[in-house]
Amino acid sequence: MNGVRAERGDGAGESRSFLIGLGRGAAGAMLFGIPMLMTMELWQLGFYIERWRLFLLLIVNIPLLILLAHRIGFERTSTVAEACRDATIAYGLGIVISAAVLIMLGDIKPHMPLSEILGKIAIQSVPASIGALLGRSQLGGQAGKEEDQDDEEEEEEEGAVPDEISTSYSRELFLMAVGALFLNLNVAPTEEIILIAYKMTPSHALVTICVSIAIMHGFVYAVAFKGTHEISEETPWWHAFFRFTLPGYMVAMLISLYVLWTFGRLDDTGPTQTLMSAIVLSFPGAIGAAAARLIL
Repeated sequence: MNGVRAERGDGAGESRSFLIGLGRGAAGAMLFGIPMLMTMELWQLGFYIERWRLFLLLIVNIPLLILLAHRIGFERTSTVAEACRDATIAYGLGIVISAAVLIMLGDIKPHMPLSEILGKIAIQSVPASIGALLGRSQLGGQAGKEEDQDDEEEEEEEGAVPDEISTSYSRELFLMAVGALFLNLNVAPTEEIILIAYKMTPSHALVTICVSIAIMHGFVYAVAFKGTHEISEETPWWHAFFRFTLPGYMVAMLISLYVLWTFGRLDDTGPTQTLMSAIVLSFPGAIGAAAARLIL
């Protein structure tokens, strides 16, 4: 009898934990998605963006959410099925929150064509779904933090002691890609990116690259932010720079090019202007990549 009660208690606790996770996800979708939900350029993109590019962005977002859910899902995930479940829920929350906010703001009206309504919701659901998963990481309470610490202690007891810089090189690069993509989605649709790139000279571009790389390295290894990675005295300074910072900047650059292409910013654009636009967008992308390594 006591065993049955314990099982019921565990089930109720799991349900409550999952509902709390849903609440955090909805809050995260709102918090991290609101800058884009109130940006006119993204409203317009939902109307005129080529549908096959939008469809590709939605498809690319699926494996990204699955991998991110495995890292910071609504609950601790141990299987691919659980990660897929959390990714599906995050996508659903992103769609619902995006639709609700756009309707509330009057940007979606009954007389609009269905393709325009779906386009606006779809393009907004990508950053909102990422925000839904980030809600667990950033909006988790003390209990969630204690669970994370307990999991880390269990891993250490089992012998899975993390490396001084990273437990997985590919995971670190993936997190940087997520951070770069999320921040790029905020600014890539704006006209300012193209205007800045047009006004920049090669010397400005070179300085922007150096500053972006310096900020990336400083955020993660130099300044004392919470989550800063420490390098032992035996490890040379250039190890982290060439292993993480430079590859991370290249990841941010590739993500920037992809986002610019998705939004049609590279159409009928010469190679020089394309590179300039990518360098400009890689500045916030690099900051997002560095921040992702600290907070995820």
